Amino acid sequence: MSIRLGDIAPDFEADTTEGRIKFHDWAGASWVVLFSHPKNYTPVCTTELGYTAKLKGEFDKRNVKAIGLSVDKLADHHGWSKDIEETQGAALNFPLIADADKTVSNLYDMIHPNASDTLTVRSVFVIDPKKKVRLTLTYPASTGRNFDEILRVIDSLQLTDGYKVATPVNWQKGDDVIIVPSVSNEDAKKLFPAGWNELKPYLRMVADPKK
Repeated sequence: MSIRLGDIAPDFEADTTEGRIKFHDWAGASWVVLFSHPKNYTPVCTTELGYTAKLKGEFDKRNVKAIGLSVDKLADHHGWSKDIEETQGAALNFPLIADADKTVSNLYDMIHPNASDTLTVRSVFVIDPKKKVRLTLTYPASTGRNFDEILRVIDSLQLTDGYKVATPVNWQKGDDVIIVPSVSNEDAKKLFPAGWNELKPYLRMVADPKK
């Protein structure tokens, strides 16, 4: 069964490049980006892992932990890590799950048989500190992911969790946001005393409340 938004992310134990982990315990009170790779020693994956390592400072600012997965043995992960550092200019600074028996891949429905019956697709799960799945993305094996977009969605989730707003199309951190329709104008006056721009009764733009 596929994992849906709002589901509790399945727990598991696995060997990683940073030792054996129990996923929920490892996640602790952090947000998590769990993402799979079709195979070690492949070019697109190498670029993705290097870029994710470079984002560590951005993840730390948002209380996010990254963790990757590949259906290869742990020994292969360690060798591949050296290639990533050499070619991408960044060493791995997050765990990479060794899922040779595909236990985690099957648990998270990361293998799509009509695409490949042996390799994982490029799955992404954003999981909040309550262990709820807040975002799922599935890319084909041939297409590298946009990790800046994943950061953008985390910014949106963390903002909208704290305030009664939603983020509009192509929103970037700091841009104006939308007052959610369930908030009346009376309540909005208390929440947003500086006012807002009402384009339509259901479309009220307001400055980012975090600014």
